[in-house]
Amino acid sequence: MTPLLKVSNLDILFNNNQIKPDFHAVRHVSFTLNKGEILGIVGESGSGKSLTALSLLGLLPYPKAYHSASSSVRFKGEELIGNPNLKEIRGGKIGFVFQEPMSSLNPLHTIEKQIAETIMLHQGLTAGQARPKVLRLLRQTGIKNPRSRLGSYPHELSGGQRQRVMIAMAIANRPDILIADEPTTALDVTVQKQIIELLLKLRAELGMSLIFISHDLQLVRRIADRVIVMHRGTVIESGSAKNIFEHPRHEYTKALTCGHSDLININNSSEETVLSARGITVRFPLRKTFWGSVKEYLYAVNNVSFQLHSGQTLGIVGESGSGKSTLGQALCGLIPFAGKVFLDNKPITDYSPKTLRRNLQIVFQDPYNSLNPRMNIEQIVGEGLSVHAPELSAAERRNKIIKTLRDVGLKAHVLSKYPHEFSGGQRQRIAIARALILNPRIMILDEPTSALDITIQCQIIELLKNLQQKHNLSYVFISHDINAVRALADHIMVMKDGKAVEYGSAGQILSRPEQEYTRQLIGAARL
Repeated sequence: MTPLLKVSNLDILFNNNQIKPDFHAVRHVSFTLNKGEILGIVGESGSGKSLTALSLLGLLPYPKAYHSASSSVRFKGEELIGNPNLKEIRGGKIGFVFQEPMSSLNPLHTIEKQIAETIMLHQGLTAGQARPKVLRLLRQTGIKNPRSRLGSYPHELSGGQRQRVMIAMAIANRPDILIADEPTTALDVTVQKQIIELLLKLRAELGMSLIFISHDLQLVRRIADRVIVMHRGTVIESGSAKNIFEHPRHEYTKALTCGHSDLININNSSEETVLSARGITVRFPLRKTFWGSVKEYLYAVNNVSFQLHSGQTLGIVGESGSGKSTLGQALCGLIPFAGKVFLDNKPITDYSPKTLRRNLQIVFQDPYNSLNPRMNIEQIVGEGLSVHAPELSAAERRNKIIKTLRDVGLKAHVLSKYPHEFSGGQRQRIAIARALILNPRIMILDEPTSALDITIQCQIIELLKNLQQKHNLSYVFISHDINAVRALADHIMVMKDGKAVEYGSAGQILSRPEQEYTRQLIGAARL
Protein backbone atom coordinates (compact mmCIF):
# COMPACT_ATOMS: atom_id res chain seq x y z
CA MET A 1 0.00 0.00 0.00
CA THR A 2 1.34 3.42 -0.97
CA PRO A 3 1.26 5.66 2.12
CA LEU A 4 -0.83 8.82 2.08
CA LEU A 5 2.01 10.72 3.74
CA LYS A 6 5.69 9.75 3.79
CA VAL A 7 8.20 11.69 5.88
CA SER A 8 11.85 10.79 5.25
CA ASN A 9 14.98 11.92 7.07
CA LEU A 10 13.34 15.10 8.37
CA ASP A 11 15.87 17.53 9.83
CA ILE A 12 14.94 20.94 11.26
CA LEU A 13 17.69 23.40 12.15
CA PHE A 14 17.69 26.88 13.66
CA ASN A 15 20.03 29.53 12.31
CA ASN A 16 22.32 30.98 15.01
CA ASN A 17 23.70 33.73 12.73
CA GLN A 18 27.12 32.04 12.62
CA ILE A 19 27.71 32.78 16.33
CA LYS A 20 27.40 29.05 17.02
CA PRO A 21 26.74 26.01 14.84
CA ASP A 22 23.09 25.85 13.79
CA PHE A 23 20.92 24.12 16.39
CA HIS A 24 19.53 20.74 15.33
CA ALA A 25 15.99 20.77 16.80
CA VAL A 26 14.68 17.70 14.91
CA ARG A 27 17.01 15.03 13.59
CA HIS A 28 16.43 12.22 11.05
CA VAL A 29 12.70 11.74 11.70
CA SER A 30 10.95 9.29 9.36
CA PHE A 31 7.41 7.87 9.41
CA THR A 32 4.45 7.07 7.18
CA LEU A 33 0.71 7.63 7.48
CA ASN A 34 -1.78 5.41 5.64
CA LYS A 35 -5.32 6.28 4.55
CA GLY A 36 -7.77 6.17 7.47
CA GLU A 37 -4.99 5.60 10.02
CA ILE A 38 -4.40 7.46 13.28
CA LEU A 39 -0.74 8.06 14.07
CA GLY A 40 0.13 9.26 17.56
CA ILE A 41 3.24 11.39 18.12
CA VAL A 42 4.11 11.52 21.79
CA GLY A 43 6.85 13.15 23.86
CA GLU A 44 7.45 15.74 26.55
CA SER A 45 7.54 19.48 25.92
CA GLY A 46 10.61 20.29 23.83
CA SER A 47 10.80 16.85 22.23
CA GLY A 48 10.20 18.29 18.75
CA LYS A 49 6.78 16.76 18.09
CA SER A 50 4.90 20.03 17.43
CA LEU A 51 7.80 21.42 15.41
CA THR A 52 7.75 18.28 13.26
CA ALA A 53 4.02 18.69 12.62
CA LEU A 54 4.30 22.39 11.76
CA SER A 55 7.13 21.69 9.33
CA LEU A 56 4.94 19.29 7.31
CA LEU A 57 2.93 22.29 6.06
CA GLY A 58 5.84 24.73 5.82
CA LEU A 59 4.84 26.58 9.00
CA LEU A 60 8.36 26.88 10.39
CA PRO A 61 9.49 30.38 11.44
CA TYR A 62 11.53 31.06 8.30
CA PRO A 63 14.27 32.13 7.78
CA LYS A 64 15.32 31.32 11.33
CA ALA A 65 14.32 27.65 10.98
CA TYR A 66 14.89 25.51 7.90
CA HIS A 67 14.97 21.93 6.62
CA SER A 68 18.14 20.14 5.64
CA ALA A 69 18.63 19.31 1.97
CA SER A 70 17.99 15.60 2.60
CA SER A 71 14.56 16.18 4.24
CA SER A 72 11.48 14.98 2.38
CA VAL A 73 7.74 15.21 3.03
CA ARG A 74 5.59 13.55 0.35
CA PHE A 75 1.81 13.80 0.29
CA LYS A 76 0.24 11.43 -2.27
CA GLY A 77 3.67 11.24 -3.87
CA GLU A 78 4.01 15.04 -4.18
CA GLU A 79 6.91 16.72 -2.40
CA LEU A 80 5.71 19.40 0.03
CA ILE A 81 9.03 20.97 1.07
CA GLY A 82 9.52 23.95 -1.22
CA ASN A 83 6.21 23.28 -3.00
CA PRO A 84 4.84 26.54 -4.51
CA ASN A 85 1.24 25.24 -4.22
CA LEU A 86 1.47 24.61 -0.48
CA LYS A 87 -1.21 27.23 0.29
CA GLU A 88 -3.77 25.13 -1.58
CA ILE A 89 -2.87 22.05 0.45
CA ARG A 90 -2.99 23.86 3.81
CA GLY A 91 -6.57 23.81 5.03
CA GLY A 92 -7.67 22.10 1.83
CA LYS A 93 -6.02 18.68 1.72
CA ILE A 94 -4.41 18.82 5.19
CA GLY A 95 -6.14 20.47 8.15
CA PHE A 96 -4.40 21.62 11.33
CA VAL A 97 -5.82 22.00 14.85
CA PHE A 98 -3.40 24.17 16.80
CA GLN A 99 -2.53 23.66 20.46
CA GLU A 100 -4.08 26.72 22.10
CA PRO A 101 -7.36 27.77 20.45
CA MET A 102 -7.59 31.06 22.35
CA SER A 103 -4.27 32.10 20.78
CA SER A 104 -5.12 30.68 17.34
CA LEU A 105 -8.59 32.16 16.93
CA ASN A 106 -8.87 35.83 16.00
CA PRO A 107 -10.42 37.67 18.98
CA LEU A 108 -11.83 40.39 16.68
CA HIS A 109 -13.74 38.10 14.31
CA THR A 110 -16.92 36.11 14.90
CA ILE A 111 -16.96 32.32 14.80
CA GLU A 112 -18.90 32.38 11.53
CA LYS A 113 -16.38 34.64 9.83
CA GLN A 114 -13.41 32.53 10.89
CA ILE A 115 -14.88 29.20 9.76
CA ALA A 116 -16.30 30.70 6.55
CA GLU A 117 -12.93 32.19 5.63
CA THR A 118 -11.31 28.85 4.86
CA ILE A 119 -14.42 27.67 2.93
CA MET A 120 -14.49 30.84 0.80
CA LEU A 121 -10.75 30.61 0.15
CA HIS A 122 -10.67 26.98 -0.98
CA GLN A 123 -14.15 26.57 -2.50
CA GLY A 124 -14.65 30.03 -4.00
CA LEU A 125 -17.98 30.64 -2.25
CA THR A 126 -19.49 33.89 -1.03
CA ALA A 127 -20.16 34.52 2.67
CA GLY A 128 -23.88 33.83 2.12
CA GLN A 129 -23.15 30.56 0.33
CA ALA A 130 -20.72 29.51 3.08
CA ARG A 131 -23.18 30.05 5.97
CA PRO A 132 -25.10 26.73 5.56
CA LYS A 133 -21.78 24.90 5.48
CA VAL A 134 -20.65 26.71 8.65
CA LEU A 135 -23.86 25.68 10.40
CA ARG A 136 -23.40 22.07 9.28
CA LEU A 137 -19.81 22.06 10.58
CA LEU A 138 -20.86 23.45 13.96
CA ARG A 139 -23.53 20.77 14.28
CA GLN A 140 -21.07 18.11 13.14
CA THR A 141 -18.55 19.12 15.80
CA GLY A 142 -21.15 19.13 18.57
CA ILE A 143 -21.78 22.86 19.12
CA LYS A 144 -25.24 23.23 20.64
CA ASN A 145 -27.61 25.83 19.13
CA PRO A 146 -25.15 26.56 16.30
CA ARG A 147 -27.20 29.36 14.75
CA SER A 148 -26.99 31.33 17.99
CA ARG A 149 -23.21 30.90 18.02
CA LEU A 150 -22.53 32.32 14.56
CA GLY A 151 -22.11 35.85 15.94
CA SER A 152 -20.14 34.78 19.02
CA TYR A 153 -16.51 35.74 19.60
CA PRO A 154 -13.86 33.31 20.94
CA HIS A 155 -13.89 34.76 24.47
CA GLU A 156 -17.60 33.97 24.73
CA LEU A 157 -17.00 30.23 24.35
CA SER A 158 -15.68 27.65 26.81
CA GLY A 159 -12.36 25.86 26.25
CA GLY A 160 -14.10 22.79 24.84
CA GLN A 161 -16.29 24.89 22.53
CA ARG A 162 -13.27 26.81 21.22
CA GLN A 163 -11.53 23.51 20.49
CA ARG A 164 -14.61 22.31 18.57
CA VAL A 165 -14.55 25.51 16.51
CA MET A 166 -10.88 24.89 15.69
CA ILE A 167 -11.76 21.36 14.56
CA ALA A 168 -14.65 22.70 12.48
CA MET A 169 -12.26 25.08 10.70
CA ALA A 170 -9.76 22.28 10.10
CA ILE A 171 -12.29 19.86 8.55
CA ALA A 172 -14.23 22.51 6.60
CA ASN A 173 -12.85 21.32 3.27
CA ARG A 174 -12.95 17.59 4.09
CA PRO A 175 -9.17 17.15 4.26
CA ASP A 176 -7.40 13.86 3.67
CA ILE A 177 -5.30 14.40 6.81
CA LEU A 178 -6.10 16.18 10.06
CA ILE A 179 -3.17 17.15 12.32
CA ALA A 180 -4.29 17.72 15.92
CA ASP A 181 -1.56 19.31 18.06
CA GLU A 182 -2.27 18.77 21.79
CA PRO A 183 -6.03 19.26 21.24
CA THR A 184 -6.94 18.27 24.82
CA THR A 185 -4.22 20.02 26.86
CA ALA A 186 -5.56 21.58 30.09
CA LEU A 187 -9.15 20.53 29.30
CA ASP A 188 -11.31 18.77 31.90
CA VAL A 189 -11.31 14.98 31.66
CA THR A 190 -14.95 14.92 30.58
CA VAL A 191 -14.25 17.47 27.82
CA GLN A 192 -11.13 15.50 26.82
CA LYS A 193 -13.32 12.45 26.39
CA GLN A 194 -15.77 14.44 24.24
CA ILE A 195 -12.97 15.74 21.98
CA ILE A 196 -11.48 12.25 21.56
CA GLU A 197 -14.91 10.81 20.69
CA LEU A 198 -15.50 13.67 18.25
CA LEU A 199 -12.20 13.05 16.44
CA LEU A 200 -12.96 9.32 16.16
CA LYS A 201 -16.47 10.09 14.84
CA LEU A 202 -15.12 12.53 12.24
CA ARG A 203 -12.49 10.05 11.16
CA ALA A 204 -15.22 7.47 10.49
CA GLU A 205 -17.55 9.95 8.76
CA LEU A 206 -14.95 11.65 6.56
CA GLY A 207 -12.55 8.74 6.04
CA MET A 208 -9.63 10.99 6.90
CA SER A 209 -6.29 10.11 8.46
CA LEU A 210 -5.22 11.71 11.71
CA ILE A 211 -1.92 12.74 13.27
CA PHE A 212 -2.58 13.12 17.00
CA ILE A 213 0.13 14.90 18.99
CA SER A 214 0.27 14.77 22.78
CA HIS A 215 2.62 14.61 25.78
CA ASP A 216 0.26 12.07 27.36
CA LEU A 217 1.01 8.52 26.19
CA GLN A 218 -2.06 7.21 28.03
CA LEU A 219 -4.24 9.55 25.97
CA VAL A 220 -2.52 8.63 22.69
CA ARG A 221 -3.08 4.95 23.44
CA ARG A 222 -6.84 5.53 23.50
CA ILE A 223 -6.99 6.94 19.99
CA ALA A 224 -3.93 5.90 17.94
CA ASP A 225 -3.33 2.86 15.73
CA ARG A 226 0.42 3.43 15.64
CA VAL A 227 2.68 5.55 17.86
CA ILE A 228 6.07 7.20 17.50
CA VAL A 229 7.84 8.42 20.63
CA MET A 230 10.07 11.49 20.31
CA HIS A 231 12.79 12.62 22.69
CA ARG A 232 15.17 15.56 22.12
CA GLY A 233 14.24 15.81 18.45
CA THR A 234 14.62 12.15 17.50
CA VAL A 235 12.31 9.15 17.20
CA ILE A 236 13.42 6.70 19.89
CA GLU A 237 10.63 4.15 19.52
CA SER A 238 7.77 3.36 17.17
CA GLY A 239 5.20 0.64 16.67
CA SER A 240 1.58 -0.25 17.29
CA ALA A 241 -0.09 1.52 20.18
CA LYS A 242 -0.66 -1.84 21.90
CA ASN A 243 3.01 -2.85 21.71
CA ILE A 244 4.34 0.57 22.70
CA PHE A 245 2.11 0.68 25.76
CA GLU A 246 2.37 -2.94 26.90
CA HIS A 247 5.99 -3.64 25.92
CA PRO A 248 7.94 -0.34 25.85
CA ARG A 249 11.61 -0.92 25.06
CA HIS A 250 13.14 2.47 25.83
CA GLU A 251 13.48 3.78 29.40
CA TYR A 252 12.07 7.14 28.32
CA THR A 253 8.92 5.46 26.97
CA LYS A 254 8.57 3.54 30.22
CA ALA A 255 8.73 6.85 32.11
CA LEU A 256 5.98 8.30 29.89
CA THR A 257 3.72 5.34 30.67
CA CYS A 258 3.92 6.27 34.36
CA GLY A 259 0.45 7.20 35.52
CA HIS A 260 -0.82 8.75 38.69
CA SER A 261 -2.20 5.34 39.58
CA ASP A 262 1.39 4.13 39.99
CA LEU A 263 1.71 6.45 42.99
CA ILE A 264 0.41 4.80 46.14
CA ASN A 265 -1.35 7.01 48.67
CA ILE A 266 -0.55 6.15 52.29
CA ASN A 267 -3.45 7.40 54.39
CA ASN A 268 -2.74 9.32 57.58
CA SER A 269 -5.19 8.23 60.26
CA SER A 270 -5.08 11.51 62.23
CA GLU A 271 -8.47 12.79 63.40
CA GLU A 272 -7.22 16.22 64.54
CA THR A 273 -9.14 18.85 62.57
CA VAL A 274 -6.91 21.72 61.42
CA LEU A 275 -9.25 23.44 58.95
CA SER A 276 -13.01 23.35 58.63
CA ALA A 277 -15.52 25.27 56.56
CA ARG A 278 -19.22 25.76 57.22
CA GLY A 279 -21.65 27.07 54.63
CA ILE A 280 -19.07 28.84 52.46
CA THR A 281 -20.84 30.93 49.82
CA VAL A 282 -19.27 33.20 47.22
CA ARG A 283 -21.48 35.18 44.87
CA PHE A 284 -20.86 37.72 42.13
CA PRO A 285 -23.36 40.26 40.78
CA LEU A 286 -24.73 39.39 37.34
CA ARG A 287 -27.26 42.16 36.72
CA LYS A 288 -27.92 45.51 38.34
CA THR A 289 -30.74 48.00 38.18
CA PHE A 290 -30.32 51.50 36.83
CA TRP A 291 -29.73 52.66 40.41
CA GLY A 292 -26.98 50.11 41.01
CA SER A 293 -28.77 47.58 43.21
CA VAL A 294 -28.12 43.95 42.28
CA LYS A 295 -31.00 42.09 40.59
CA GLU A 296 -29.28 38.75 40.07
CA TYR A 297 -26.23 36.95 41.51
CA LEU A 298 -24.02 34.18 40.22
CA TYR A 299 -23.35 31.73 43.05
CA ALA A 300 -19.80 30.54 42.30
CA VAL A 301 -19.69 28.63 45.62
CA ASN A 302 -22.96 27.70 47.27
CA ASN A 303 -23.16 26.52 50.91
CA VAL A 304 -20.05 24.29 50.94
CA SER A 305 -18.81 22.61 54.15
CA PHE A 306 -15.92 20.23 54.89
CA GLN A 307 -13.21 19.25 57.39
CA LEU A 308 -9.45 18.79 56.87
CA HIS A 309 -7.46 16.66 59.29
CA SER A 310 -3.83 17.12 60.32
CA GLY A 311 -1.35 15.62 57.87
CA GLN A 312 -4.07 14.63 55.42
CA THR A 313 -5.18 15.78 51.98
CA LEU A 314 -8.64 16.88 50.92
CA GLY A 315 -9.01 16.58 47.16
CA ILE A 316 -11.49 18.98 45.56
CA VAL A 317 -12.37 17.84 42.06
CA GLY A 318 -14.70 19.15 39.38
CA GLU A 319 -14.84 20.62 35.90
CA SER A 320 -13.87 24.18 35.02
CA GLY A 321 -16.48 26.55 36.40
CA SER A 322 -17.46 24.22 39.24
CA GLY A 323 -16.25 26.75 41.85
CA LYS A 324 -13.31 24.78 43.24
CA SER A 325 -10.64 27.47 42.66
CA THR A 326 -12.99 30.17 43.96
CA LEU A 327 -13.43 28.10 47.12
CA GLY A 328 -9.64 27.88 47.53
CA GLN A 329 -9.30 31.65 47.27
CA ALA A 330 -12.09 32.14 49.82
CA LEU A 331 -10.37 29.82 52.30
CA CYS A 332 -7.28 32.04 52.13
CA GLY A 333 -9.33 35.20 52.57
CA LEU A 334 -8.40 36.43 49.09
CA ILE A 335 -12.03 37.12 48.14
CA PRO A 336 -15.12 38.02 50.23
CA PHE A 337 -17.35 35.13 51.26
CA ALA A 338 -20.26 34.26 53.53
CA GLY A 339 -20.04 31.40 56.01
CA LYS A 340 -17.30 30.48 58.47
CA VAL A 341 -13.78 29.06 58.21
CA PHE A 342 -12.06 27.67 61.29
CA LEU A 343 -8.33 27.13 61.84
CA ASP A 344 -7.67 24.85 64.83
CA ASN A 345 -11.36 25.25 65.76
CA LYS A 346 -11.02 29.05 65.97
CA PRO A 347 -12.62 31.34 63.35
CA ILE A 348 -10.00 32.74 61.01
CA THR A 349 -11.33 36.20 61.85
CA ASP A 350 -9.80 35.73 65.33
CA TYR A 351 -6.31 35.56 63.80
CA SER A 352 -4.26 38.50 62.64
CA PRO A 353 -3.68 38.54 58.85
CA LYS A 354 0.01 37.92 59.50
CA THR A 355 -0.60 34.81 61.62
CA LEU A 356 -3.19 33.49 59.17
CA ARG A 357 -0.85 33.91 56.18
CA ARG A 358 1.94 32.10 57.98
CA ASN A 359 -0.26 29.07 58.71
CA LEU A 360 -2.27 28.99 55.49
CA GLN A 361 -0.37 29.26 52.20
CA ILE A 362 -1.57 28.88 48.60
CA VAL A 363 0.20 27.60 45.48
CA PHE A 364 -1.48 29.08 42.42
CA GLN A 365 -2.36 27.27 39.21
CA ASP A 366 0.02 28.97 36.79
CA PRO A 367 3.49 29.57 38.29
CA TYR A 368 4.62 31.50 35.22
CA ASN A 369 2.08 34.23 35.99
CA SER A 370 2.23 34.00 39.80
CA LEU A 371 6.04 34.38 40.03
CA ASN A 372 7.33 37.96 39.65
CA PRO A 373 9.43 38.04 36.45
CA ARG A 374 11.53 40.94 37.79
CA MET A 375 12.64 39.07 40.92
CA ASN A 376 15.26 36.34 41.05
CA ILE A 377 14.59 33.04 42.81
CA GLU A 378 16.29 34.08 46.03
CA GLN A 379 14.05 37.17 46.23
CA ILE A 380 10.88 35.22 45.31
CA VAL A 381 11.34 32.36 47.77
CA GLY A 382 12.64 34.62 50.54
CA GLU A 383 10.04 37.38 50.16
CA GLY A 384 7.81 35.99 52.91
CA LEU A 385 10.72 35.92 55.37
CA SER A 386 11.08 39.70 55.21
CA VAL A 387 7.53 39.98 56.61
CA HIS A 388 7.33 36.96 58.91
CA ALA A 389 10.96 36.57 60.07
CA PRO A 390 12.63 40.02 59.81
CA GLU A 391 14.95 39.11 62.70
CA LEU A 392 16.96 36.72 60.50
CA SER A 393 20.41 37.85 59.40
CA ALA A 394 21.26 37.84 55.70
CA ALA A 395 23.26 34.61 56.13
CA GLU A 396 20.47 32.88 58.09
CA ARG A 397 17.92 34.00 55.54
CA ARG A 398 19.97 32.66 52.61
CA ASN A 399 20.61 29.35 54.37
CA LYS A 400 16.89 28.89 54.98
CA ILE A 401 16.14 29.65 51.32
CA ILE A 402 18.77 27.13 50.15
CA LYS A 403 17.43 24.47 52.54
CA THR A 404 13.86 25.01 51.29
CA LEU A 405 14.96 24.83 47.66
CA ARG A 406 16.71 21.54 48.40
CA ASP A 407 13.49 20.24 49.95
CA VAL A 408 11.73 20.78 46.61
CA GLY A 409 14.57 19.29 44.56
CA LEU A 410 16.42 22.43 43.45
CA LYS A 411 20.04 23.40 44.07
CA ALA A 412 21.62 26.59 45.37
CA HIS A 413 22.90 27.68 41.94
CA VAL A 414 19.34 28.71 40.94
CA LEU A 415 19.27 31.60 43.45
CA SER A 416 20.34 34.26 40.97
CA LYS A 417 18.16 33.04 38.09
CA TYR A 418 14.76 34.35 37.00
CA PRO A 419 11.46 32.49 36.42
CA HIS A 420 11.67 32.55 32.62
CA GLU A 421 14.88 30.49 32.78
CA PHE A 422 13.05 27.44 34.16
CA SER A 423 10.73 24.75 32.83
CA GLY A 424 7.10 24.51 33.94
CA GLY A 425 7.89 21.77 36.45
CA GLN A 426 10.79 23.73 37.93
CA ARG A 427 8.64 26.87 38.25
CA GLN A 428 6.05 24.83 40.10
CA ARG A 429 8.75 23.65 42.53
CA ILE A 430 9.76 27.27 43.09
CA ALA A 431 6.13 28.20 43.81
CA ILE A 432 5.92 25.35 46.32
CA ALA A 433 9.18 26.49 47.95
CA ARG A 434 7.81 30.04 48.29
CA ALA A 435 4.84 28.66 50.25
CA LEU A 436 6.84 26.07 52.18
CA ILE A 437 9.51 28.42 53.55
CA LEU A 438 7.12 29.85 56.16
CA ASN A 439 6.50 26.36 57.62
CA PRO A 440 2.72 26.56 57.14
CA ARG A 441 0.36 24.04 58.63
CA ILE A 442 -1.89 24.02 55.56
CA MET A 443 -1.18 24.46 51.85
CA ILE A 444 -3.91 25.06 49.30
CA LEU A 445 -2.75 23.67 45.95
CA ASP A 446 -4.77 25.06 43.04
CA GLU A 447 -4.30 22.83 39.97
CA PRO A 448 -0.54 22.42 40.63
CA THR A 449 -0.12 19.80 37.88
CA SER A 450 -2.41 21.11 35.13
CA ALA A 451 -0.77 21.39 31.68
CA LEU A 452 2.42 19.68 32.89
CA ASP A 453 3.84 16.63 31.11
CA ILE A 454 2.73 13.35 32.69
CA THR A 455 6.25 12.55 33.97
CA ILE A 456 6.51 16.00 35.58
CA GLN A 457 3.04 15.57 37.08
CA CYS A 458 4.20 12.34 38.72
CA GLN A 459 7.31 14.09 40.05
CA ILE A 460 5.31 16.98 41.54
CA ILE A 461 2.82 14.62 43.19
CA GLU A 462 5.63 12.51 44.61
CA LEU A 463 7.33 15.69 45.88
CA LEU A 464 4.12 16.83 47.58
CA LYS A 465 3.71 13.44 49.27
CA ASN A 466 7.30 13.52 50.57
CA LEU A 467 6.93 17.09 51.86
CA GLN A 468 3.67 16.18 53.58
CA GLN A 469 5.30 13.33 55.48
CA LYS A 470 8.43 15.33 56.33
CA HIS A 471 6.64 18.48 57.58
CA ASN A 472 3.25 17.01 58.61
CA LEU A 473 1.52 19.31 56.12
CA SER A 474 -2.21 19.30 55.44
CA TYR A 475 -3.27 19.91 51.83
CA VAL A 476 -6.35 21.15 50.04
CA PHE A 477 -5.59 19.75 46.58
CA ILE A 478 -7.73 21.29 43.82
CA SER A 479 -7.80 19.63 40.41
CA HIS A 480 -10.01 18.74 37.45
CA ASP A 481 -7.96 15.53 37.07
CA ILE A 482 -9.43 12.83 39.27
CA ASN A 483 -6.38 10.61 38.60
CA ALA A 484 -4.11 13.21 40.21
CA VAL A 485 -6.51 13.52 43.15
CA ARG A 486 -6.60 9.71 43.48
CA ALA A 487 -2.81 9.64 44.00
CA LEU A 488 -2.79 12.15 46.86
CA ALA A 489 -6.15 12.55 48.61
CA ASP A 490 -7.44 10.97 51.82
CA HIS A 491 -10.87 12.55 51.38
CA ILE A 492 -12.52 13.87 48.22
CA MET A 493 -15.16 16.52 47.63
CA VAL A 494 -16.77 16.65 44.19
CA MET A 495 -18.04 20.06 43.08
CA LYS A 496 -20.49 20.94 40.33
CA ASP A 497 -22.06 24.33 39.62
CA GLY A 498 -20.74 25.75 42.89
CA LYS A 499 -22.12 22.97 45.10
CA ALA A 500 -20.51 19.99 46.82
CA VAL A 501 -22.42 17.11 45.23
CA GLU A 502 -20.44 14.36 46.94
CA TYR A 503 -18.05 14.21 49.90
CA GLY A 504 -16.36 11.30 51.67
CA SER A 505 -13.24 9.16 51.98
CA ALA A 506 -11.20 8.71 48.80
CA GLY A 507 -11.83 4.96 48.80
CA GLN A 508 -15.58 5.43 49.07
CA ILE A 509 -15.83 8.15 46.39
CA LEU A 510 -13.61 6.34 43.87
CA SER A 511 -15.00 2.82 44.33
CA ARG A 512 -18.63 3.51 45.24
CA PRO A 513 -19.63 6.95 43.91
CA GLU A 514 -23.24 7.84 44.61
CA GLN A 515 -23.68 10.65 42.08
CA GLU A 516 -23.90 10.17 38.31
CA TYR A 517 -21.67 13.24 37.83
CA THR A 518 -18.92 11.61 39.91
CA ARG A 519 -19.25 8.41 37.90
CA GLN A 520 -18.86 10.44 34.70
CA LEU A 521 -15.66 12.07 36.00
CA ILE A 522 -14.19 8.69 36.96
CA GLY A 523 -15.30 7.11 33.70
CA ALA A 524 -13.77 9.91 31.64
CA ALA A 525 -10.46 9.53 33.48
CA ARG A 526 -10.45 5.83 32.55
CA LEU A 527 -11.43 6.49 28.92
